[in-house]
Amino acid sequence: MTNFDFLKAEEKFSSFADVTISAERILPIDVSASIINCRRAMEFAVKWMYSVDSSLVMPWDDKLVSLMSTEEFRDVVDNSLWIRMDFIRKMGNNAAHTGKKVTKDQALLCLENLFIFMDFLSYCYGDHYEERKFDPELQDKRRAKLASAAEKRKQETQELKSLQEQMREHAKEQEARFEELIKENAALKEELTARREEQQQTYVPKPLDISEYKTRKIYIDSMLEDAGWIEGQNWVNEVELKGMPNSSGVGYADYVLYGDDGRALAVIEAKRTCVDVAKGRQQAKLYADILEKKYGRRPVIFLTNGFETRIQDSLYPERRCSVIYSKRDLEKLFNLQAMRSSLSYVVIDKNIAGRYYQEAAIKAVCDSFGKKNRRKALLVMATGSGKTRTVIALVKVLQEQGWIRDVLFLADRNSLVTQAKRSFVNLIPDLSVTNLVEEKDNYTAHCVFSTYQTMMNCIDTVEDDQGKLFTCGHFDLIICDEAHRSIYNKYRDIFNYFDAPLVGLTATPKDEIDKNTYEIFELENGVPTYGYDLAQAVQDGYLVDFMSVETQLKFIEQGIVYDDLSEEDKQIYEDTFEDENGELPEAIASSALNEWIFNEDTIREVLHILLKHGLKVDYGAKLGKTIIFAKNHNHAGKILEVFNEEYPHLPGCAKVIDNYMTYAQSAIDEFSEPQKLPQIAISVDMLDTGIDVPEILNLVFFKKVMSKAKFWQMIGRGTRLCPGLVDGEDKNKFYIFDFCGNFEFFRVNKGKPTANMIALQGSIFNLEFQIVYKLQDLKYQQEKRLRAYRDALVEHMSGKVQELNRENFAVRQHLKYVELYANKDNYKALTYEDTLLVREELAPLIEPETEEASALRFDALMYGIELAYLVGKKYSRARHELVTKASGIASVANIPEIMAQSELIEKILHTDYVENAGIHEFEIVRENLRDLMKYLPKKKVRYDTDFDDQILSMDWKESELENDDLKNYKAKAEYYIRQHPDHLAIYKLKNNIPMTGTDVKALEEILWSEVGTKEDYEAEYGSKPLGEFVREIVGLDMNAAKKAFAEYLNDTTLDSRQIYFVNQIVEYIVHNGMMKDLSVLQEAPFNAMGSVVEVFTDLSVWMGIRSAIERVNANALAA
Repeated sequence: MTNFDFLKAEEKFSSFADVTISAERILPIDVSASIINCRRAMEFAVKWMYSVDSSLVMPWDDKLVSLMSTEEFRDVVDNSLWIRMDFIRKMGNNAAHTGKKVTKDQALLCLENLFIFMDFLSYCYGDHYEERKFDPELQDKRRAKLASAAEKRKQETQELKSLQEQMREHAKEQEARFEELIKENAALKEELTARREEQQQTYVPKPLDISEYKTRKIYIDSMLEDAGWIEGQNWVNEVELKGMPNSSGVGYADYVLYGDDGRALAVIEAKRTCVDVAKGRQQAKLYADILEKKYGRRPVIFLTNGFETRIQDSLYPERRCSVIYSKRDLEKLFNLQAMRSSLSYVVIDKNIAGRYYQEAAIKAVCDSFGKKNRRKALLVMATGSGKTRTVIALVKVLQEQGWIRDVLFLADRNSLVTQAKRSFVNLIPDLSVTNLVEEKDNYTAHCVFSTYQTMMNCIDTVEDDQGKLFTCGHFDLIICDEAHRSIYNKYRDIFNYFDAPLVGLTATPKDEIDKNTYEIFELENGVPTYGYDLAQAVQDGYLVDFMSVETQLKFIEQGIVYDDLSEEDKQIYEDTFEDENGELPEAIASSALNEWIFNEDTIREVLHILLKHGLKVDYGAKLGKTIIFAKNHNHAGKILEVFNEEYPHLPGCAKVIDNYMTYAQSAIDEFSEPQKLPQIAISVDMLDTGIDVPEILNLVFFKKVMSKAKFWQMIGRGTRLCPGLVDGEDKNKFYIFDFCGNFEFFRVNKGKPTANMIALQGSIFNLEFQIVYKLQDLKYQQEKRLRAYRDALVEHMSGKVQELNRENFAVRQHLKYVELYANKDNYKALTYEDTLLVREELAPLIEPETEEASALRFDALMYGIELAYLVGKKYSRARHELVTKASGIASVANIPEIMAQSELIEKILHTDYVENAGIHEFEIVRENLRDLMKYLPKKKVRYDTDFDDQILSMDWKESELENDDLKNYKAKAEYYIRQHPDHLAIYKLKNNIPMTGTDVKALEEILWSEVGTKEDYEAEYGSKPLGEFVREIVGLDMNAAKKAFAEYLNDTTLDSRQIYFVNQIVEYIVHNGMMKDLSVLQEAPFNAMGSVVEVFTDLSVWMGIRSAIERVNANALAA
């Protein structure tokens, strides 16, 4: 007897009844087989549902996960039952494929969930339903009856083993005959579908009352398994810990995770999904205290309720993390903790980052990570100032100090990733690196380069012999190139998933970065971790200034106005633009220029100005390297066509480089070669960022740029130094020819921040949710049709959420909200806060529809109109677009599907139907016209004209680079000191010669008058003595340092450990100028041979060395 015998009573369930029964009967002798058969039985039953229920449409493959994830299946099966089924699927996969140990409790939970699923099938599809409950002890009771007779037990075991073999054969048969099953049950489809639709209305779902235990089973255990932990081996449940402050003195830690050495790596305190994880904070601390006493090392603490996980690692304040670390992540964390040394005094490789501001940027990040204990830093550095070199030197410092091992470098374009990797390889040749975009089988390198999208795809798919490779603690540092809000928002799941310190790089001027970007990096608005702007770089001589040539052309400014044309051009205008009704537009808007109308004379004027006034090389014989930023591919092609017509004596001089061409990178490489053609690259987006061609002398803006961040990136193409470029002279400027008013636009306003784009399917979901929120208002709930419409939207939306793959890393970041909105009941009393949560947490996750994109875009249009109606707005632009689309399909009414909707189209076009429409009418429009949008005529009209354009004005302007002197005082002061090593006072400080009062006066003159004011100095450095400030910058000459410690370096009585120690002091003072804080002697490398007391048993020797240190320090101060 089993809990599933009721299935045998109905022939229709025969394809899965036997394997279901066997799953329970085999439980006493083989727990794994029981779970595997639970999954198998469920799979057969799901396939049976597809064979008998006409509402279920087969997906592209018949894997169980695919069958369970379709929208139609999620409509049939409620969310709580689906969660139970998904648990069976996961546990079955673990038991069958991973070799992970499974328990009887897990098997019983699988059987109970399977029973509830089978009970649902019986209720919805069966002929005779009786209410029943699952009895988990049924098999134990049965075996107890047999306990008195050993032979009977033996016989039972043999029967069960025999049954197991039979079930394997049965499973093979069932798997092979799915197609047959569909054919056999075709006749039953209509009857059983109708029965299910009727019965489903009254089925009462079994509540998913998730206790603390089941929270662990469904969510936390899954999290641990995904991270590669093995229960019973390095993961132990309910660990008894003595020493708790309770009456028994004993507590039980929910989970303890162990390393290979048997010591505790982490303790996990689990709470129910509805409980705030903070509730277990004190309890977990007490467990960690006990484990620390036992093992001599404090374990990491994780607090989790399955949806939210927090980590305490003794390094940083408690923080949120996406999931629990893997074993190798935790072991690496402890190894790095043991190796970590202070970032207060670091040695920067000047061969990599030798410029003062690069060193200052690295020290600023080290200060932020070290003293300030922050985990995020933002470097704002002008294009061409060496951002990549700076982070390479930073990586080297952090590795040498024991802070990091594994690094992830992210950029948004393949070319940027390739360039960054090449730079790292050249400058740190012994660093193991990989580019995930190009190398598909080299994942284990310590420095990984990737685009954001590639990494999104790799997180869930890349595995090695220990399981998932890119676990949440895999990387110790993430470097984000061109970090700004839109990148972070689009790919935030990557940043939220990986629990690693983050360094952002951007060339956007710090005052132009939007407030949200600073918030992401937890910084004050306008104050990056370190900033080095173009103005300062030009002033320092590290980058080149520009001059703008701002030219107004009549057509670009005013459009093509008929009345302003010559008589000859008017005739051409009439012949070109007069429509079939004899109507003629008064003007062609300037926005149409270079979009669908290409005027040759406008292009001719631009090229003429460039060729006449552009900077040249070879003693004026050849135009310098130039980029023309074109509006689109057609525009670029037209520019090239006109160039070839106007300058036939310059073959190969100009070339279009954009995404339409194959081998685009080789074309970029050719342009980058100084002696190779082309001289002019006509680019559409491709050369806006990320290329490094120092020979560029001219930039041409032949398009509007709305983003100031992008505008400055484009300007950065010309800022690099190039010695000997112009007739033997160094490049000292470049020209920017602006024909579209970009400079003027950005003088007036800041431009548009890069939009936080959301995919079409997410946008539609967001609109639907807002409509559902508005429709719950009393005035709409009084109308039956609107109530039904809201219910239908809720059904659809909860189904879309249910479809989401819970195993995808991005979905898991938002699991709390996925589970919340997968349940229709949670749409009953929505708040405005819910609409914000859905936009941020859910909408970006929604899977794309398989429908025609034009239909989905029409959905978005109509939902926008409906939402505007609900909030009392006209949304005239969208209504005008609706009429335009209706007019478009009306022009091809010979198509039968369009003709069938002719009455509705006529209403839209020729009556006040749209003006007086409400939600119901808009929905009629959406439902009836959405599938007709694919027939809209594609406008491919292009006009090539040659009307005479004219120059309205041409102004030459200096760059007007803004330079905040106060904020740059530190950089300027340090730069001056480095550039004047022969100044007497600076020379004395460098060579350990005692300072005089006169020397101090000289330094005051430099630092308090020439470079800035005394107030500037004190604002940056406080009361630090000037000599100390200078010595810290210039360091101490090696010979002078050796002379200061010669008594000890030449002392033959010192042993090798003592000589090593003195040499390390000399090395330190050479790099840092002084040694004021003697506590550094307790850190590496000084303690490599032992502590001061251990190395210098004769303390009088140590006291002499200490006096030498103090004399070196004193020589930096005035006598």
